[in-house]
Amino acid sequence: MDNEKISLLSQWVREARRIVFFGGAGVSTESGIPDFRSVDGLYHQRFDDPPEEILSHHYFLRKPEAFYRFYREKMLCPDAQPNAAHLKLAQWEKAGRLSAVVTQNIDGLHQKAGSRHVCELHGSVLRNHCMKCGKAYSLDDILKTSGVPRCTCGGIIKPDVVLYEEGLDEDTIQDAVREIARADLLIVGGTSLTVYPAAGFLSYYRGSRLVLINRDPTPRDDMAQLIIRDPIGQVLSQLPD
Repeated sequence: MDNEKISLLSQWVREARRIVFFGGAGVSTESGIPDFRSVDGLYHQRFDDPPEEILSHHYFLRKPEAFYRFYREKMLCPDAQPNAAHLKLAQWEKAGRLSAVVTQNIDGLHQKAGSRHVCELHGSVLRNHCMKCGKAYSLDDILKTSGVPRCTCGGIIKPDVVLYEEGLDEDTIQDAVREIARADLLIVGGTSLTVYPAAGFLSYYRGSRLVLINRDPTPRDDMAQLIIRDPIGQVLSQLPD
């Protein structure tokens, strides 16, 4: 790990008044949750249908049984616990350093760690609703079922996650963009920055301290003032509270 870069980032954290963290799947891999696009990620594993198709709106409507089979096996990790990255971000928020977490993850680990202002761009597995009557269901409710979960009214229950072909929630977008635009330190971690529209949100940052913490190069590396190629949890655990 580059001590000089860690030292510089530590200085920026101490000087910052409005930190915003923008994270992706790599934030949760240290909690045992698989990512999508790495060499060992879900998108490089073999399934009867491509994961990108299984996780699409039309597939959910057409083959809910197959969708839920994949969803239960690969997307639900109810025993996962927050790692050092989640915990550090929650500490920063409590201390008044961090104003928001903007995440592409759907696992709820930021909230589990104690973060309160979390912009969940792609929704959450913790929330579910009946497509017929709108009744809300928790993750625990879903875990108690098998096959396609159904509401007491008979309707199919859908997780509140954004599938391919579905748009992001407008209020969440506005909240995320507003926080990124107001940040004086933007830390981006554990994301390939290839999923749009989320990856495009970096363009709203107006500051001069953009930090990218990611194992592999990203299409936005040229925007960053500091790039660190180490695991996000290891990096954040070395920074001041």
